[in-house]
Amino acid sequence: MRAFLIKELAHPSKIAVTADAPEPTNLAQDEVLIDVYSAGVNFFDILQTQGKYQHQPPLPFISGSEFAGRIARDSPIPKGCKFKAGDRVFGSAQGSYGEKLKAKLTNILPLPEKLTYDQGAGLFVTWPTSYEALVGRAELKAGEWCLVTAAAGGVGIAAVQIAKGLGAKVIAAAGSQAKLDVAKKYGGADYTVDYTKPNWHQEVLKITGGKGVDVIYDPVGLIRDSLRCIAWKGRALVIGFAGGEIEKIPMNLVLLKNITILGLHWGAYSIKEPSRIPKVWEDLLNLLASGRVSPVNYSEVYPLERITEALGKLERRETWGKVIVRIRDEQGKAKL
Repeated sequence: MRAFLIKELAHPSKIAVTADAPEPTNLAQDEVLIDVYSAGVNFFDILQTQGKYQHQPPLPFISGSEFAGRIARDSPIPKGCKFKAGDRVFGSAQGSYGEKLKAKLTNILPLPEKLTYDQGAGLFVTWPTSYEALVGRAELKAGEWCLVTAAAGGVGIAAVQIAKGLGAKVIAAAGSQAKLDVAKKYGGADYTVDYTKPNWHQEVLKITGGKGVDVIYDPVGLIRDSLRCIAWKGRALVIGFAGGEIEKIPMNLVLLKNITILGLHWGAYSIKEPSRIPKVWEDLLNLLASGRVSPVNYSEVYPLERITEALGKLERRETWGKVIVRIRDEQGKAKL
């Protein structure tokens, strides 16, 4: 089996795709075998190959965690399972950079008929993160102003689309004109702001007529600067720290503007609040089916043998949307 097999911990640029990786065996009673068609590329994959991620499978392991594919013809089907062999699915499981993987039933969902495998491969991590942040935590309402930082990235562009789908007025912030153009063209942002420019928050205030934004969605680590353009009773969502710095927030601003700081760790819901997960996916799949939102992928799709190139471009922040690796074509033939 072809796969990005990690035998020794190293930077992904020093690891090659192998043609003789072992196929998954010893499936648990709640697992099925998946033929992987497409895989989503995530920054934590780069950390995991080096042993720097909080979830480290024992060596050797196949990298990758997001996928879209089919239930394999030779997969055991657990009793009471809603899936059957050949069903199109998407989800999350260790080993998506390989032709086959085993996945828990709780971590897979039916792939909507209107979506391709490439579109489905990047749904499972980014989209519920952005949806639960904006809907479950910030309770974003139609007509409100929403500022999204890193708006051309995977979670960012999903947040832009979801906010627009909810009827909000969206200001997309990014670090280059090219990425701002992506947020506007593919995400549907109403306005764009370059956050590398001095006093960029003043431009946000100008756009909102001096009011400021009602909701901030920040996966970068720009909460401190963004609070300078937040509205009275605004809500600031802490999604991550892609910029590297874990910020210290001036609490006097929280007091004086009567604002709320909200965190969102979607990965913890399976432990802390599992009952919320089906509702989020129900709403998300309905939103996708409505056509008001659509997954945005990077312009180039990489075959498995170029996985290190895809990871390198993501690491250097040269991509936008979701980066996808295609394992098989639509007819199910492995890409060679």
